[in-house]
Amino acid sequence: MKRTKLLTHAILIVLAVICIIPLYWMLVMALTPNAALKLNSTALWPQGLTLVNFAGVFNAGLTMRWFLNSVIVTGMTTVLTLLFHSMAGYAFAKMRFRGKSFLYAFSIAGLMVPKEAMFIPLFLMFSSLQAHNTYMALYLPRIATPLGVFIMVQFFRSIPDSISEAAEIDGASAYRTFFQIILPTSLPAMTSLGIFTFVLTWNDYLWPLVSATRKEMFTLTTGLASLQGNFAQATELGSLMARGVIACVPLLILFLIFQKNLIRGISISSGSK
Repeated sequence: MKRTKLLTHAILIVLAVICIIPLYWMLVMALTPNAALKLNSTALWPQGLTLVNFAGVFNAGLTMRWFLNSVIVTGMTTVLTLLFHSMAGYAFAKMRFRGKSFLYAFSIAGLMVPKEAMFIPLFLMFSSLQAHNTYMALYLPRIATPLGVFIMVQFFRSIPDSISEAAEIDGASAYRTFFQIILPTSLPAMTSLGIFTFVLTWNDYLWPLVSATRKEMFTLTTGLASLQGNFAQATELGSLMARGVIACVPLLILFLIFQKNLIRGISISSGSK
């Protein structure tokens, strides 16, 4: 038993190191002067510490505008996703209405459709509305996902029906029961869904690349990608890595704060029947 446990821990440590090395390497290059990176960009330790690369992020270009765009788009997407998915999950899990099974199966079937297959209809739809290069076009396509509905349905099914029935007996409406009684108990699942949505939206590249054509509306991912070729030619690799580090900071902070809630939400959602 002890050997199995030690072997499991050893494998997990190796996998963790493999995942951490790229982040560590990026941080090393961000702290290394560009002149030193011209000679050697493969060292795993800084070749002379400098913060000039990080200072350049705040003093030059549109990086901070892109950072703000990502914050706005990701924040709106996360809030609207939690609102709509929690309502849909509660309806499918606890409410009775005609065609519920078919609608739920139809929603989950969306997991089989690649998101790239929806780009052309989405592009044409937002073009007809003249909504490209707006925040609305960047966050609306992500606020309804089959996986989010599935997570919330699985969680709400684990809540005893007696809770909503007691609220109904006391005269509470369906909306009051949901928002004041059921929703506060769903924080673990909503935290998990919120983190997944935040990470996926923050790192999304393809749809912002399609919808945002003006540099002022780029998100951080598309903005950094647009700089990559220029920075590589100018051998300012340290500046590019500094921008990458700053792009990772919100995700790291989010995970460190909510990691317990994330694990709890996953275990509850996967264990419910």
